Amino acid sequence: MSSMSHNNEIAALLMEEEADEEYAMFLGMTAVEEERVANERSASRRLGSVRGHAVIQCDRVQGHNRLYRDYFAEEPVFGSQLFRRRFQMHLPLFLRIASAVEDFDPYFVQRRNVADFVDDYVRIGESTTIESVKKFVKVIVVIFTDEYLRSPNNDDIRRLLEIGELRGFPGMLGNIDCMHWRWKNYPAAWHGMYDGHIHEPIIILEVVASYDLWIWHAFFELPGSYNDINVLKRSNLFIKLTKGRAPPVNYSINSHEYMMGYYLADGIYRQWSTFVKIISVSQVNKRKILHKLKNLQEMM
Repeated sequence: MSSMSHNNEIAALLMEEEADEEYAMFLGMTAVEEERVANERSASRRLGSVRGHAVIQCDRVQGHNRLYRDYFAEEPVFGSQLFRRRFQMHLPLFLRIASAVEDFDPYFVQRRNVADFVDDYVRIGESTTIESVKKFVKVIVVIFTDEYLRSPNNDDIRRLLEIGELRGFPGMLGNIDCMHWRWKNYPAAWHGMYDGHIHEPIIILEVVASYDLWIWHAFFELPGSYNDINVLKRSNLFIKLTKGRAPPVNYSINSHEYMMGYYLADGIYRQWSTFVKIISVSQVNKRKILHKLKNLQEMM
């Protein structure tokens, strides 16, 4: 009798142990399933500006309000001169461009449910920044091509000559120079070709601008291994002039008539009639000469 009871107790313990193992297995399978469902939901849900990125509470409203108070309020924290220093643009010019862009495309009009309202200041998300820049460039080209992004016509030539003469440079059409822009996210295969004099990937921009920064010629995307002369050889700046289709330029200097305008340039450019270079005069030597003349006058 006691042996039968002992066997029953053993059987009960074994059944209880099997039940515990099944329950533990069930809990494990449940946890795995819950983790799988959570991962699927996380992968399918759009988080932030880029799919799968974590959401960061940027408090964009505060960023916008701070930008407005700093520069655009009736009594801003930073005046127009500081705006010009930071953004390299006069405030009235910025407002003119902003107004024209908003009138042309409602995409740039701020809405209450703006999604990603630059990251360190106004806190715009990366994808929204890229999308906005692409749209902005297209709108700028459409709006301002007829006024800015073109070669000067006869009226422009006349205006440039008048301004140049008033500033002591009759016949001047503008200033020509090249800017070297560091290229951060360049393709590694292009490193050698775009490696410039500072041993970093560079893209060169050739520009002709008037005294008021009217840029009517821009030639971009040449690699940093070029210099200003190489860029000029590939530029389209003198195509109309060489083909005889350039607008007429007539001016007089010391009773001599000229029919070809010129550009102010630095020393690297060729000795062409279309370039006038800066004449380097040592201020030290100038002061020495003036001092000698003054001494001669006193001796006389």
